[in-house]
Amino acid sequence: MADILIIDDEKAIRKTLSEILGFEGYKIDEASDGEEGLKKFGQKNYDVVLCDIKMPKVDGMEFLEKAREINADVPVIMISGHGNIDTAVEAVKKGAFDYISKPPDLNRLLITLRNATDRKKLSVETKVLKRKANKAIEMVGESRAIQKIKDTIDKVAPTEARIMITGENGVGKELVARWIHEKSSRNAGPMVEVNCAAIPGELIESELFGHEKGSFTSAIKQRIGKFEQASGGTLFLDEIGDMSLEAQAKVLRALQEAKITRVGAEKDINVDVRIIVATNKDLLKEVEAKKFRLDLYHRLGVIIIHVPSLNERREDVPMLVEHFTKLIASDYGQPQKELDKAAMDLLQNYDWTGNIRELRNVVERLIILGGKTITADDVKSFV
Repeated sequence: MADILIIDDEKAIRKTLSEILGFEGYKIDEASDGEEGLKKFGQKNYDVVLCDIKMPKVDGMEFLEKAREINADVPVIMISGHGNIDTAVEAVKKGAFDYISKPPDLNRLLITLRNATDRKKLSVETKVLKRKANKAIEMVGESRAIQKIKDTIDKVAPTEARIMITGENGVGKELVARWIHEKSSRNAGPMVEVNCAAIPGELIESELFGHEKGSFTSAIKQRIGKFEQASGGTLFLDEIGDMSLEAQAKVLRALQEAKITRVGAEKDINVDVRIIVATNKDLLKEVEAKKFRLDLYHRLGVIIIHVPSLNERREDVPMLVEHFTKLIASDYGQPQKELDKAAMDLLQNYDWTGNIRELRNVVERLIILGGKTITADDVKSFV
């Protein structure tokens, strides 16, 4: 159950609230004034604080300001027997979750506490997700090749130029695309991903452009396509080399006219998207084999960023291993494990046919199955 800190200079009020909330299953700590309250607040991560306004030493308003500097995620509910509308408004302006007059109505107090604890959980979950997302798009490495990619991203991200990312499977092409989106002026909009290799040729048009109800046998309702979903943001077409020639023609039209037409519809829809594509194929060879349109290639490849294989940048392996050990240990709630030099040497000289994706899987396996310190024997056993 939630941890509650009650701050009030009246012992009878603290006792009454503690008994009521303790009966409801809350864990209660008490403080007799704002100064003691700040001390306890700094020592423990509370879920909610109930704080009186009129108190000696440090009053409720001063506590509120200082508490928000320490941890703004903790909701503070102000309570007072001397308050008025102006006091309530001032408290909320300064960041209070709510204001309750003394003597508090029990039902309202319990509802407010439940809402406050829900907001605390949501705030923490949001921060965790953002932290994971930021970690997920971190580009790790200091090799010359990676530094060149980072420099290129810094130059092209603020523009509207279309970008083609090339490289083997598992090298992190999607990561480069996400970096470009995050550093662009479109980062407040969505980044919509489409794996062209995973969608059957007969469905790719519907996936990209959407369809109207009844436009074909299984179209039982209207569908919004990826181009519309990405409007105002970025559309990332992964494995573009696997797209059918028919779909390529329609993508070319969408790029030329900034318009799409849903399957089964006649009306054009304006779309505002930035296109980033990725491929593990040599598209010029695909053009020669008449499997890819040359005009689409030139439309898409305004800027070409090649991501090298992990074997081409072995000097980044130790940094990547350290990054993954921290990330995975954090996800599993475990202390980070260390690798001895012999283990790291083996990983650095391994033939990484699956590139960074394979390296991450290997590190995860070593963290789960290896000892407190991962040795060369662990690497030989589990790689």
